[in-house]
Amino acid sequence: MKLLLTVITTLVSISAFSGTSYTPGSYQIDPMHSKVGFEVPHLVISSVEGRFNDYQGEIMLADKIEESKVEVTINANSIDTGIKKRDDHLRSADFFETSKYPKITFKSKRVAGAAENLKITGDLTIKGVTKEVMLDGKYLGLAKDGYGNLKAAFQAETEISRKDYGLTWNNAVEAGPVVGDEIKISLKVQGAKPEKKQAAR
Repeated sequence: MKLLLTVITTLVSISAFSGTSYTPGSYQIDPMHSKVGFEVPHLVISSVEGRFNDYQGEIMLADKIEESKVEVTINANSIDTGIKKRDDHLRSADFFETSKYPKITFKSKRVAGAAENLKITGDLTIKGVTKEVMLDGKYLGLAKDGYGNLKAAFQAETEISRKDYGLTWNNAVEAGPVVGDEIKISLKVQGAKPEKKQAAR
């Protein structure tokens, strides 16, 4: 009976990931193979895209998907839209005020769904303001790199109102506001789970 229960539990865990290879454990986010990006409407008719280049975090994949956790810390000063003058303005008190609020953080509270349709709910803190957000995510699979490290890949996206976080600066032109309110956040993340090295004998 104990063996039967173990088999059933394993099958349930695997089915939650739709047959995708899945190894529980701690995965450290690898910035060299990840992207934290965003897109903001500009002049109503177009948009500006950017990214943050400096961040760190951990993805804890549990045996049961709903017990998994995600924590990320972003260096707000690392914002990069490709234009230095604009990036300096974004670091100023008009926007992120990075001298006072140097970090952006996300900490998950709940995870639900299946591999191809994850719902990750957590607290996003920007400029000292914390709001609950939900990310639509997807687990992309598992692979081993040339150094023997297990790599798990994910993607996720959400949309927030910048004004909810005190990012209220704007100017108006004939077409409408220079900077739109809704920010699309797009994450492409690769996490590394180092292989355990056997002790020398």
